[in-house]
Amino acid sequence: MTADEYLVSVVSKYRLATGPESPAYKAAGELCPIIREWANKFLLEIAFAGSYAKGTGVRGSTDVDLFISVDPDTPGTLRDIYENLDAWLRAKGYASRPQNVSIGLRYSELRVDLIPARKQRGNTSDHSLYRRKAQTWTQTNIATHISKIKDSGRIDEIKATKIWRNLNRLDFPSFYLELTVLDALYGKNKNQPATNFHVVLEYLRDKFPGARVVDPANSSNIISDDLIASEKAAISNASKDTLGKSLEKIIW
Repeated sequence: MTADEYLVSVVSKYRLATGPESPAYKAAGELCPIIREWANKFLLEIAFAGSYAKGTGVRGSTDVDLFISVDPDTPGTLRDIYENLDAWLRAKGYASRPQNVSIGLRYSELRVDLIPARKQRGNTSDHSLYRRKAQTWTQTNIATHISKIKDSGRIDEIKATKIWRNLNRLDFPSFYLELTVLDALYGKNKNQPATNFHVVLEYLRDKFPGARVVDPANSSNIISDDLIASEKAAISNASKDTLGKSLEKIIW
């Protein structure tokens, strides 16, 4: 078995179930009526976002993101919308937990993140969402995020890096990781996943701590600010410890 074949076989082993019978769809099936009741006439859409929508999810990262788009005329501030949804979920018996831009809860073995956002006015898919940690708001575009990653041609390398992250128990937010892999592999051939994965690890060791990563949907949203220096150093040090090992001892 070649290194490329081995990497693809490991990625395949961690494949997530998709489709109507998958845990993600079952979670959405239970939660969507509750969300619709909360949003009432102001609901525009509930859609899968994050790794599940991009095709970069791996078993062991059991997060499912549901993006909740509400009308521009939804009353209250973005903070009000966020906190009202959290309170609604608690009233319905869910042990919800406020996070940064999402509200987390458990559904069976899944960690589900609900992301409430108010659509901006006009012919746009841009949305405004509340950033709890900074007590402010940011603009984002989930469709741009999905297409940027899904159409990148780097899915195997992204999944391999997520598997490595999970095996090393690193705090490395998925979208930050995905964009970092794209930066590391800029200009590299697309049909050499094992070689590319090694390039990613070298990038994490050498350049990642100082690299600036920007939201492709909003240049003022700096994704690399999601981790502090010590958290970035932990990722860099883990990649340093990894390099030099055989691929079978890096991901399995």
